[in-house]
Parts: sequence; C-alpha cells; structure tokens
Amino acid sequence: MLHKENDNNEKTIKDITSDDLKQYLFDVAKEYRRLTKKKMPAEIVLIGGAAILTNYGFRDLTNDVDAIILASSLMKDAIRHVSDKYSLPRDWLNDAFIKSKSFSQRLVGISKYHRTYSNVVQIRIVKGEYLAAMKLLSGRRYKYDLSDIVGIFWEQEKNGEPISIEDVYGAISYLYGEDIELPESSQKILKRISLTDDYEALYHEIRKEEIESRKILLEFQENNPVRIRGLDINEVINEGLRRNEENEERWVALLESVEKGEFPYV
Repeated sequence: MLHKENDNNEKTIKDITSDDLKQYLFDVAKEYRRLTKKKMPAEIVLIGGAAILTNYGFRDLTNDVDAIILASSLMKDAIRHVSDKYSLPRDWLNDAFIKSKSFSQRLVGISKYHRTYSNVVQIRIVKGEYLAAMKLLSGRRYKYDLSDIVGIFWEQEKNGEPISIEDVYGAISYLYGEDIELPESSQKILKRISLTDDYEALYHEIRKEEIESRKILLEFQENNPVRIRGLDINEVINEGLRRNEENEERWVALLESVEKGEFPYV
C-alpha cells in the first residue's frame, strides 16, 4: 500500500536527509557499543535510498534506510533507541528488503567500505552498477527506482567514473544470474539511457513521470481503497496517464477555440 508523505500514524513517515542519516547511524553505533560493552563488532551495508544519499548528490531525501545488518540481536535495541530519540518509525532502519527479489547473497561481498562509527559499527555501501542493478530488479514507476538509475549514470559520469549499460548487465548477471528477467519499466529505462547524451535532462524527465505516477496511484487508492490489492499497478498507472493525456488534449482544443474567437462550451 502507498503512503502519503505524512501518514496519520503514531509516528509518521519522516524524510531523512544525508545529514540526518549520518547522525542516526552515529547514535545507533554509540548505543550499540554501550549495550554490547564494546565487545561485538557489527556491519551495516546500506542499499537503496540510503546508499543513494551517501554516494550521490542528486537526491536529498529518503523515507527509510534499507540495509543488510550483520550484528547481534542488541542492534534492534540500538535502532529502537534512535527511533524513540528522534520520533522515527520503528522500522526506519530495517533489513526487510532481504525478502525482496532485489536481494542477493553476493551484495555484502561487492559492497565498499565507507566508515566506522564508535570503533564498533562498520558502514558499507553498495554503489555504481551494482546499485543500479538492484534498482532495475524493482523498477517501480511510482517511487525513485527509475530516476535513481539515471541519476547513478549521471553522477558516475560527472565524477569521472562512468559506467556503461554493459557494466550494469554484468552486475545483474553476477548478482542474480543469467536468466533473470527485468520488469518492462526497467527495460525501457535502459533503452532511454542508451539513447541519450544528457543524463541530467533525462533524470529530471523521469522524476516528473514518477511524481505523476505516484499521484495517479494515490488518487486511485483513495477512490478504491479495497481494489488496490491484487491489481496490476502498471495498468492503473497507464490508465491514469491515458486519461490525463485525453484531458490535456481537450484543454488544448478548448484553448485553440478560444484563441480563434470560438466558444464551443458557451
């Protein structure tokens, strides 16, 4: 189910900036060190939006922190401590993604060292073509997946470390095998990436499309609260886009008539 930016839960979904993330991870490590009495090192491998925030500058926010967490059970208490301290949802830092199709046992091995907090919690990050590969496995048109993929290409090129479509396909094969099938939306975004020479412009174009798709789904969910489950989300988005296009064509026709001095609806 989709959520609006501010859901009416006890603790609302909260935007997390790059600076917020640094502070929260610092506090998690500090509390974990206290709980374990400095004796149990841990690793947190950032993926998804958290990895984007840490690696790149094209995104300002994420709503939660997806990660692979390699630690003792006391890490849950440390995460809960930070949740209470900053009024965050209890799952602001979670490893639920390991049940998704984007997970691979090889992600820890290809992750890169980022930093260590409190001499006990090591932060690692998935980046570049491997992060793009993970996003392609999801390919959700109503979140950040597609724009994130373009953004990765954009900033890797800007930073003098360009990646290619072939690099990404290689990462997909390494993480998920040769026979994995990408969602149609992901196949289309790779095609658009291969045809452009302006990643920045394409990024902003895709981001607008994602915002429109999310708006369509939220409106559909409000009008059909029971029907959203089990439906093909892409079909809902496509139908919404078709209706929007038809409405836009009607408005264009009306404006053209008005400019000609014709008033068809009067």
